[in-house]
Amino acid sequence: MLESKHEAQGNWQSAPGGVTLPRGFKASGVHCGIKKSRPDLALIVSEKQAQAAGVFTSNLVKAAPVLVTMEHLKSGLAGAIVANSGNANACTGDTGLRDARIMAAEAACVLGISPQEVLVASTGVIGKALPIDNVSEGIRIAASGLSPKGSSEAAQAILTTDRTTKEVAVTGRICDRNVSIGGICKGSGMIHPNMATMLGFITTDVAITHVMLKKALVQSVDESFNMITVDGDTSTNDMVIAMANGLAGNTVIDEEGSDFQEFCRGLRVVTASLAKMIVKDGEGATKFVEVRVVGADTVDDARCIAKTVASSNLVKTAIFGADPNWGRILAAAGRAGVDFRPDLTDVYIGDVLVARSGKANGFDEAGAGKANGFDEAGARNALAKTDIEITIDLKSGSSAASAWTCDLTYDYVKINASYTS
Repeated sequence: MLESKHEAQGNWQSAPGGVTLPRGFKASGVHCGIKKSRPDLALIVSEKQAQAAGVFTSNLVKAAPVLVTMEHLKSGLAGAIVANSGNANACTGDTGLRDARIMAAEAACVLGISPQEVLVASTGVIGKALPIDNVSEGIRIAASGLSPKGSSEAAQAILTTDRTTKEVAVTGRICDRNVSIGGICKGSGMIHPNMATMLGFITTDVAITHVMLKKALVQSVDESFNMITVDGDTSTNDMVIAMANGLAGNTVIDEEGSDFQEFCRGLRVVTASLAKMIVKDGEGATKFVEVRVVGADTVDDARCIAKTVASSNLVKTAIFGADPNWGRILAAAGRAGVDFRPDLTDVYIGDVLVARSGKANGFDEAGAGKANGFDEAGARNALAKTDIEITIDLKSGSSAASAWTCDLTYDYVKINASYTS
């Protein structure tokens, strides 16, 4: 399992257990026959009907499970999530919609709940029909194997090209009650979420209304999953779902205030940790990169520039080759659509100042344009590390934001040149 290095914030501490750490949640993962041998079907269940919220891909081409789950979430309530990997059930027309609804109905039948309380997710190859009979049998097997320790099995069952599972959980206190938040996700390629290929499932025993849960989830996704990129492609299947069953017994969070903000802090620890795990597991990736933009006029400006730089293939290939080509960084920032002063902007690779006020650090205009102070060797050393930080200081305001990405390597091309074979 890929462990998160994201530090616990304030009241929140890391704990084992993933989506089954919060009270009243069970999970399982099984092989149903979509893949040749690996687990390919996951089930997550709350013993009590939960408040639920989701964020979804903005891609106009939406997979059948996305459409069905969006429809089911109109009630703001859910009892289970069923997800398969190996087949996206996307671009499959009415057959795909029928199969997504069959998945919900089969899970509802074995769990004794309404089909509208079951949320459906799929990931994998686009344009192929689900082997729905196999999936239905897998749902029955998964239901019989539900366990309060089943998070890791569910995390394994949703993987496609991922090299490792991704799960995290934290504990904290709200209203003098011990509470927990857990999550699992998958994602390695086709990662450039814009909602929200990636799936994320979050559970909590916090008592919170659907409206406030949705508000917290959207805010948290904007600060985490929506600030990562592996290859600039937005999937047809992206979704992040949160379920809150209230079994912690805290006073219900129904408005903004200190309890809501505390919940948001814990939720962001979970989503940011999972988001970073996706980037570190990017297809073919060898390096994890944080692009920090500081000194911006607004947070939106900082986010836009950070994500534009992080998604630049020229920047990502330079990082792979440990080439301190800072001009690519500044050029990417300049096409982000944000108004800023290039002649004021500094660029750092690690702690090495490579560009000062829009020119190479040490650029001597009086000396025929010679750059005599740029520590190229230091910058190359910074880029040779597995964890890299690039900082862009706009020097025009007090807002900041970070985006996370990885290098673009030969192996990314190899993986995606033969994805369906």
